[in-house]
Amino acid sequence: MQNPRLASRYAKSLIDLVQELNQLEVVHTDMLFLQQVMKSNPDVVSLLKSPIIKADKKQKILAAVLDGRVSATTLTFINLLVNKARESNLPEMAIEFTRQYNVLKNISPVKITTATPLDAATLDVIKQKVAAESNQQIQLETAVNPALIGGFVLEANDRLFDASILRDLKDIKQQFNKNIYVSDIR
Repeated sequence: MQNPRLASRYAKSLIDLVQELNQLEVVHTDMLFLQQVMKSNPDVVSLLKSPIIKADKKQKILAAVLDGRVSATTLTFINLLVNKARESNLPEMAIEFTRQYNVLKNISPVKITTATPLDAATLDVIKQKVAAESNQQIQLETAVNPALIGGFVLEANDRLFDASILRDLKDIKQQFNKNIYVSDIR
């Protein structure tokens, strides 16, 4: 993150404003949409960070891209950022807005990475177990990484639980390299 303090302050201000306007859910959806747009299209991020493109051009381009897809409040917020020359921080602000929204709504993001895709029943069991452990709502994100070979890696509440075959193989390799059972002869 370039400027986490700035992103946090703008996100907090936006959350406070949209709570007063009863538009929290709408703007949250807009921020998720913006994150998806910026993730899938690096040209948007380049536009936001470009010092060559003038502010009025950026506003016109962003309005053309986002008009009808995000709320008027979100567009006004983006225009404010462009006017204050803070548009380059929009990706960070969108992520921070989502993080603060999750804290506000007591939602815990959880990511599970497996070697093969999991079925819905298994995901529900995992979701229930993690929810019982954390006493929070769970927002489950899944990922597939064939390099794990088997097992899973669970990331929740700033903790990492690695129960993958890949990790086991690395541990075994390290034990063989160290080989505590053969004394060092010198």
